[in-house]
Amino acid sequence: MKLDENSHETNPLTWITDRIQAHTTESAAMLVALALLLFGRRMFWLFVGGIGFVAGTILTGEYFKASEEWMVLAVALCLGLIGAVLSIFLHKIAVRLAGLLAGGYVVYMAALELGYSQYAWIGGVIGAALGFFLVAVLFDWSLIVLSALTGSMLICQAVPHESMIRVILFVALFAAGVAVQSRHLTKWRRSRQQKQD
Repeated sequence: MKLDENSHETNPLTWITDRIQAHTTESAAMLVALALLLFGRRMFWLFVGGIGFVAGTILTGEYFKASEEWMVLAVALCLGLIGAVLSIFLHKIAVRLAGLLAGGYVVYMAALELGYSQYAWIGGVIGAALGFFLVAVLFDWSLIVLSALTGSMLICQAVPHESMIRVILFVALFAAGVAVQSRHLTKWRRSRQQKQD
């Protein structure tokens, strides 16, 4: 096992736990992103919980300037869990709030990615309003689109390549997420109709 320069002072077990801790939040974010991308509409509590996780990561990492990985992960998981539980008891309110956060996040991050950082907050507000409205009017399809957009955005943020590759990857992931989730929706509607007949 290769340790860093101070390996003679570093306990191997401490070194391993430090490496695991350094990548835990990123790994959790990737799992949440994949779940949102593929199952956001199918399990609406997952959509709300995933958006809560993203919000917790951003709030803790950016606004509170938390330096400890475990703190970022703990707050993100707590907000995700609160969102998932609220979605079960306060279904409409929780899903609309998640739509608001998802719409704001996607448009804000897209503005930053395209180089419009000075207008990103305006885009975030517009995206939040659109996300809230879409979930209120077109429940199933808005969950599919918003969860696929959020999942794609999270995955692309972790890709350390030039922006053109990230744009192509984003479009491909978004299309795949919508295709998978719309297939789930079609099967679900078919089985529901057969039960009614």
